[in-house]
Amino acid sequence: MPAQPDASPVYSYLGPVGTFTWTALNQAPEAVGGEWRSVNNVGEALDDVISGRSIGAMIAIENSVEGGVSATQDALASIPGLRITGEYLVRVDFDLVARPGTALADVTTVAAHPVAYAQTHLWLDKAVPTHAHLPATSNVAAPTALLNGSPADAAVAPHGITQHLALDTLAEHIGDNQNAVTRFVMVSRSGRIPERTGADKTSIIVELPSDAAGSLLDMLEQFATRGVNMSLLESRPIGDELGRYRFVIDLDGHVHDERVADALLGLKRFSPRVTFLGSYPRADRRPVVLESRYRDEVFIEARDWLRGILSGEPDGEDAVEDAGEALPGLVVRELDDAAPGQHGADDQGPQAG
Repeated sequence: MPAQPDASPVYSYLGPVGTFTWTALNQAPEAVGGEWRSVNNVGEALDDVISGRSIGAMIAIENSVEGGVSATQDALASIPGLRITGEYLVRVDFDLVARPGTALADVTTVAAHPVAYAQTHLWLDKAVPTHAHLPATSNVAAPTALLNGSPADAAVAPHGITQHLALDTLAEHIGDNQNAVTRFVMVSRSGRIPERTGADKTSIIVELPSDAAGSLLDMLEQFATRGVNMSLLESRPIGDELGRYRFVIDLDGHVHDERVADALLGLKRFSPRVTFLGSYPRADRRPVVLESRYRDEVFIEARDWLRGILSGEPDGEDAVEDAGEALPGLVVRELDDAAPGQHGADDQGPQAG
């Protein structure tokens, strides 16, 4: 049953307490004071949102080492009505923990979430070369199971987990990449788009109309010709047949930016399916830097110029004086920018001779 209107807002996350998802949820201002519902996987978290049990779900979407989280990308592509409203970055730092009294030399089986194992296996192969891997459902489920009869001797867990569980730390900072970061997003059913800040990101999923030569280039040109940078581009199989893929894309900018909106219109004209996942502030708050020709006012000015043509207003060199406020500076600037040879061979500037 959906939560009552006067009840505390509920947020779902991959738990239990102490997971990286829990750490990310701690960064979300809207979740402060709400009820946090621990779930076992991304599908359960999103189902909470769709059913109304939760108003938001914090889920991992990208890792700096492993790339996109396929379960999240596929779920966002297949479940309609979901929107990303914010993103959060969490540094990924792992320890190897065990029951009190266990030594590193005693370890033969290591419990770990598959993603955590992939990011620590080089250290484990060196420190515990004969170990076996026992998969776990989360980064905290692995160490928790040690206290509940797990056959594992040790577990890969988030750094600091011994503050929550009665375990010993056998080794700290065992990640193969000390700069690893996981990106999380808050997902809800809200249709409200956060206000643009100048440091924003837009997430979409796009399917190509066919696998014909040039189709991918057609998609990429929608962004390149409008100065829209892609910070993420990953393909995922659609699943209906071999060779059919959809693309998960993050754009630098906000849907309220003229260049981003124009690029989305271009995509919609040729793609059979464009899924808008949301525009939201970047976690790093880094402003998007643009060339002057891609600023909002340039797109607006060009559109006003076209409106003038369609409405029968004069255009061209003979109309510069008549254009006035209807086309502020546009034609004059086009003339100023013209190449020297465009005015004829006899047209020599004041420096000629």
